[in-house]
Amino acid sequence: MTGPLPDPFADHPDWAPQPPRPIQIVPATGRRDLRGKRVSIGLPGLGWRNDLRADEQVVQSSRTYVPVIPEHEWYRAEDEQIEVFAPLVPVERVWVETLDSRPSVSTHQSESSVHLVSLDSPAHRAPVPVFEADSVTGRRVVHVEGATEHRDLRAVTESYSGTDGDICVRVTPEMEWYRWAWRGQPPTTLEVPVHLLWLE
Repeated sequence: MTGPLPDPFADHPDWAPQPPRPIQIVPATGRRDLRGKRVSIGLPGLGWRNDLRADEQVVQSSRTYVPVIPEHEWYRAEDEQIEVFAPLVPVERVWVETLDSRPSVSTHQSESSVHLVSLDSPAHRAPVPVFEADSVTGRRVVHVEGATEHRDLRAVTESYSGTDGDICVRVTPEMEWYRWAWRGQPPTTLEVPVHLLWLE
């Protein structure tokens, strides 16, 4: 046999973790099922407010409004089955987070260049591998296992050396993250290797 041996990983980068589907932010106008969806509110050219959840739309005097609740209050209302105050925001000032399709190849670039956005609508960055992040505690993360994406998670630690020698981060479901704040009840956590975690 002459010549070099073929590379078994060529054209099959299955060993490399795939990024989760990126978030796309779209106008809430024309959308019906908004209850529980993550939303942003604001005005083009002015700015945006995030970490909010929507409830069912309300029509008053032929105008459509979306009740918008801070995310921590949304989880508390769901957990304790209580009603909370939700200001009504005109639907044209509400944008909804949706999942885009997964890119065929990773488009993430680790360059530290300025990332300019349009002020016409809220912007959302592409998923970033946790091992490239400066800080992760409290941030939204996605745990990717093969084709399965575990979302609605928060990091509760920074990166550390795990029990098997892997570099890990402990994560918890968002409900428990917020319950920790209003009840002081420590969350149940899961140790996840950093190469399976992405900042959302």
